[in-house]
Amino acid sequence: MRVAVLDYGSGNLHSATRALTAAGADVVLTADADVCRDADGLVVPGVGAFAACVAGLRAVDGPRVIRERLASGRPVLGICVGHQVMFARGVEHGVEADGVGVLPGVVEALASTRLPHMGWNTVSPPGGSALFAGIAAERFYFVHSYGVRAASVSGWPDDVAVTWAEHGGDRFVAAVEHGALSSTQFHPEKSGAAGAALLRNWLATL
Repeated sequence: MRVAVLDYGSGNLHSATRALTAAGADVVLTADADVCRDADGLVVPGVGAFAACVAGLRAVDGPRVIRERLASGRPVLGICVGHQVMFARGVEHGVEADGVGVLPGVVEALASTRLPHMGWNTVSPPGGSALFAGIAAERFYFVHSYGVRAASVSGWPDDVAVTWAEHGGDRFVAAVEHGALSSTQFHPEKSGAAGAALLRNWLATL
């Protein structure tokens, strides 16, 4: 299957590309909207500030491509800030920015006094999760200080499957599965065998 990794100036693009290739995908790193639209799967990685990543996405028409793919049931995988930008908005260092808006919720600073949340952590996926099939008890690698906290998820539609994690007593969204959209706050490409298995699970949905 052909997977496009959206190149919009963010970091982490090449490690994601290598991990997807190792998981069995035919991967192209590209900013071409038509290639991203036509691929079997689209991956949106990201590191850095929310507002800067959204600006980079807009520069390559990323939000429109993401929305068009999801509207037509074409799979999209967001990773780290690529996960965060799928939400309605982000507030970081006092700067508020609109996200792609395909999920409700606000990305904000975690309440823990120990930030960033860096290292291995367990997650709690819902029953029947396609992403976490066979790996629900594994640990995954996180590097972030911002996320979608539990209070933002109140009132979400029942068809949004949320995987949770906790850091310093603060519960936040670790992953989401909603129709053709999958996204993870953690880095599957840095999560060893468990992350590789998750990427294979996602590729199996294409």
